[in-house]
Amino acid sequence: MAPVVNVEFLVVGAGPVGLTAAQLLANAGRSSMVAERRDGPLRHPAAHVVNARTLEIFRQAGLDMEAIDALAKDPVDAGHVNFVTRLNGRLIGRLPFEQQGPECLRHTPTPLRNISQHKLEPIMSEVVAAAETVDLRYRMEWRSSTQDDDGVTSIVRDLETGDEVEVRSRYVLAADGAASRIRKSLDIGMVGPASLQSFIAIHFAGDLRSLIADRLGVLHFVMDPEVNGTFIAHDIDSEWVFMTSFDPEVETADDYGPDRCVDLVRAAVGEDGLEIEFLAAGSWHMSAQVAERMRADRIFLIGDAAHRFPPTGGLGLNTGVADAHDLVWKLLAVEDGWADESILATYESERLPVAVVNCEQSTTNAFKLAILLDALGVSADPTTEGLLATLADPANAASIAAAVDDQATHFDMLGLQLGYEYVDGALVREGVPSAPIDDPSALVAAATVGARLPHAWLDDGRSTLDLIAADGLTLLSVGAHDHWAAELAGVAAPVRHLRLGVDVGAVELWRRQCGLAAEGALLVRPDQHIAWRADSPGSGLAAGVRQVLGC
Repeated sequence: MAPVVNVEFLVVGAGPVGLTAAQLLANAGRSSMVAERRDGPLRHPAAHVVNARTLEIFRQAGLDMEAIDALAKDPVDAGHVNFVTRLNGRLIGRLPFEQQGPECLRHTPTPLRNISQHKLEPIMSEVVAAAETVDLRYRMEWRSSTQDDDGVTSIVRDLETGDEVEVRSRYVLAADGAASRIRKSLDIGMVGPASLQSFIAIHFAGDLRSLIADRLGVLHFVMDPEVNGTFIAHDIDSEWVFMTSFDPEVETADDYGPDRCVDLVRAAVGEDGLEIEFLAAGSWHMSAQVAERMRADRIFLIGDAAHRFPPTGGLGLNTGVADAHDLVWKLLAVEDGWADESILATYESERLPVAVVNCEQSTTNAFKLAILLDALGVSADPTTEGLLATLADPANAASIAAAVDDQATHFDMLGLQLGYEYVDGALVREGVPSAPIDDPSALVAAATVGARLPHAWLDDGRSTLDLIAADGLTLLSVGAHDHWAAELAGVAAPVRHLRLGVDVGAVELWRRQCGLAAEGALLVRPDQHIAWRADSPGSGLAAGVRQVLGC
C-alpha cells in the first residue's frame, strides 16, 4: 500500500505560479505539498518578463525582493527593442521596452523588470522549501486525483524510485503547465488554436555587447528573410537565446544539432567566426488558448494549465501569478470560515475573462509583426537582396517607420498589466463597470470596484498597497472614521480598519485621484483589489462585506 501524506493543499507544478501559490499558503500557516516532475528549478531560459503587478504580488508575499532585484537586468541594457537586418547589420527601428524607469514609480512601487525565469525559480524555490509547512518535492509526477465531499485523494509517483505516494488534501492546485495532465484528466477543453507557429529556441553562451553597444536592448528582431528570428538577451555579456521558426511537418528539433545551431546564430548575427558556446536547443509551439473552465469542484487550474499565450507581450507567467493571488485568499477564507464556499466560483468568473483578454492582446501583438514584414517588402520578396533594396529606397522610409511604430503596444502594456478590472466576482458593484481597456499602454489609476487599489507613496516610504492585509479584508476610510468603526462592529469577518490621515499619513492627492468623497471608504480584498466603496457611512458596509464573501 502506498504511503499516505496528509496536507491541506496539493500544488502540482513548481514553476513561478505554483511556487507563488505555495508561498501564499505558507504565509497563512497552511500545509501543502508541491509536486514537480522536473529534478529541480528550471535550468534553461524560458520567460523573462516579470511585470509590475507580479512584482507587487511577490512583494506582498514576502519574497526576497532584494535578491530578485539583483537578478534583474539593468534597464540600460534591457530597456529597448531593436529591429535589424542582422544583429550587426542595419538598424531598421527601435522602440522602448515597457516602462522601466523612475517615472513608473508614480504608478507602482515595483516597475517591470527583465528577470530570467531560470534565475528566478531557484530563489523562489529556496524560500518556499524553507517554509515549515511546505513539502516541496522534485521528481514527483502526478498520476491521478479522485474527489469526494471532504477532499481529494491524489497519487503521485517518485520518478527516481518508481514508488507511489497517496496525497490526501482539501484541494488541488494544478500549476502543471501548458500540457497539463490534470486538465486533460478532467476533460477540460482548450479554446483557440493549439499551434500558430513552431519555433526552435537555441540557448547559447557568448558576449555580444560589442556588437550592440550603440543599440542596447533585450530583444533584437532579425528581419532578414533568409535568416530571420529573435535574439533574447538574458545577459548581454554571457547568455542569449535565438528563436527561429521551423516547419514541424518537414523537420524536428532533432534536426537542429549543435553545429547547425551555431551556424544559424552566426548567420543571424552576421559574423561567421563569432565565438559562442552552444548550450541547448528545443522546440516549442506558439499557442493562443484559454481553458473552457478553470475549476472542477476541488481542483483548480492556474497558470499555463489554464491559458497559453503567444510570448508577444510577456503575459503568460504574469497572468498565472495573478491567478494564484486571486485563488489562494478565497480558499483560505473558506477554510478559515469567514467566507462561504460559493466564493470559490468567483475565481473563474474573475480570472477567465482576464485570460481571454490577455490571450487576444498577445495574439494581436504577434500578428502585428506582419505589418512590418509587408513594409519591408519581405512578404513579396523573401530574399536578403529584396530587403536591402526596400531599405535603400528613400520612398519607403515613412511607411517603414510607421510600421515600426505600429509595434509599440507590444512593448508598452502598463494599462493592461495594472489596470484590469474584475467585472463580476467577489465584489459589490453599483452601476456599470468601467469600459474595457481600449489602449493597453494607458493606465488610469481609478479606485473602481474590481480594480487593483491605486498605488501612491506614503510619508513613511510605504505604498498604499502595503496597507492591505493578506489575512482578511481592509477598510480604508478617509473621513468620518468613528462612524465607519461603528459600522464594522456588526461585521463578523476579519476586517482591518485603517484611518487615512490618522493611522497613516495624509493622502489627500491620492484621495482626489481615486475620486473618493471626503467621508468615503474603500473595502479592499487580500489580493489588493477593491471589493466595495462608498462616499459616506450608512451605505451598508456590513451588507457589502456579506455580499463580497457570499455569506
